[in-house]
Amino acid sequence: MRLGLAQLNPTVGDLAGNRRKIIAAYESLVAQGAELVVFPELIVCGYPPRDLLLKRRFVSDVADSLAQIVAIIGDVPAVIGTVEPNPAATGRPFFNAAAFCHRGQIVATARKCLLPTYDVFDEDRYFEPAASPTVVEHAGFRIGITICEDIWTHPMLGTRRLYHGLEPLAQLAAQTCDVMVNLSASPWHFAKGDVREKLVTDAARALGCPVAYVNAVGGNDELIFDGRSLVASSVGSITAGLSAFTEELRVVDTAVTTPPSPTFHQPDLDDIYAALVLGLRDYAQKSGFKQALVALSGGIDSALVAVVAAEAFGAENVIGVSLPSSISSQHSRDDARILAANLGIRFETIAIADAVAAAETALGPVFAGRTRDVTEENIQARVRGVLMMALSNKFGALLLTTGNKSEMAVGYCTLYGDMCGGLAVISDVFKMQVYALSRWINRDREIIPANTIDKPPSAELRPGQVDQDSLPPYEQLDAILKGYVEEGLSRRDLVARGFPEAVVNDIARKVDLNEYKRKQAAPGLRITPLAFGVGRRIPIVQKYVS
Repeated sequence: MRLGLAQLNPTVGDLAGNRRKIIAAYESLVAQGAELVVFPELIVCGYPPRDLLLKRRFVSDVADSLAQIVAIIGDVPAVIGTVEPNPAATGRPFFNAAAFCHRGQIVATARKCLLPTYDVFDEDRYFEPAASPTVVEHAGFRIGITICEDIWTHPMLGTRRLYHGLEPLAQLAAQTCDVMVNLSASPWHFAKGDVREKLVTDAARALGCPVAYVNAVGGNDELIFDGRSLVASSVGSITAGLSAFTEELRVVDTAVTTPPSPTFHQPDLDDIYAALVLGLRDYAQKSGFKQALVALSGGIDSALVAVVAAEAFGAENVIGVSLPSSISSQHSRDDARILAANLGIRFETIAIADAVAAAETALGPVFAGRTRDVTEENIQARVRGVLMMALSNKFGALLLTTGNKSEMAVGYCTLYGDMCGGLAVISDVFKMQVYALSRWINRDREIIPANTIDKPPSAELRPGQVDQDSLPPYEQLDAILKGYVEEGLSRRDLVARGFPEAVVNDIARKVDLNEYKRKQAAPGLRITPLAFGVGRRIPIVQKYVS
């Protein structure tokens, strides 16, 4: 069977824009000889729609948009992800559904059986689960239809236990399918691709038929969707693999093996960089921003953010700003200027010494008799935040924060200072990954100044300051944070792994105490299985010590 895979980048709530994409993709794939066109999950409205579903007219508007799409569907059928109202008097108000459309009609509707409600997912808030997957007969083929999570019941997955033995694949196997399609909007995170491939190939072997997995691509808020749609043969070999992090339309003959896209499998750092660029580009474009602002400290974090911004916006649309204080080193100022020149972005310098002095003078009478401490250090960061937000307002540019995951975890950032901004580009990137990405960026030529990478990292809020005055070496810090934050390990568990008890206790305490900062942070692009923000729900006020 010749399947048309429509790997598209929808915008949540842009019903007209999504409709145009769907129609154009359908017409293109039909012209290329597709016998069935398959779209991603909830493509009509975009994923995840979240509480837009609760707006009074939203679902009816989705239905109206779908009707306009269905009207152009001809002899070649299409399977389209959409929202369906639940007509029953009980249960959640909607179904996460797939409409099988043919000759201007919806001839069958498949409904999602398994509703993920963990991590970044909250589908049980809105959708009613179906009791079983749907099989549609067309042109002599029995076509099984599943939606995303319906195939995520593999024994290797811990989330399998949530579904109490429900097995949509087993139900399909009992009905004998000729092909199965899976409509997905599966958010990407680092190293997820291997898991997906195993799920799809094992599903094909279990069903004894080809399986087509069609995934969305693009960024929506914190989530990044990588595409990488694929087809597996009945014996579990991958016969086609689409591009990562970009839209693609491809017709795939399920009986023929074709080479995968060059980016279907690519090195880890290529993946992370492409994800950050796509996430930033889509966040900006879908929100209406055409320019970006980055405060360039001369450090490695702001350098990485500037590189990503120049790629996402185009260098001509990025403004780098140096905000030196009386403490700022000359090498940091030079590194910021050289980086801007290497990238070809606009570069401005705004000295803050006078503004900081004015603030300290104003506070002097109230602070009389108290020694200088972190308060005065943070005035510098907050003056920078005020000035960068003023530039953002004046130019209508998106201010990008530059804190990494290691800093955000332990609160090594200033609320209303360097945390000011509209998007936290690298807040889910650990410091050691920042170093690795920066060296990867410089693999062909020096873009980030070598001095920026090699010098000891410093916030430069007091003379001679370096990060390691307050933090353990980043190799150790990141390893502890991965255990404590991402794996949920206790302090005792980490000590048992060989980390010094005093260091573990200090880091865990800092993570716990700084939850209030992270709750007020800009949304951040998610690249790990557990990012701060979406999907992580630790109370701010709590007394549990593990």
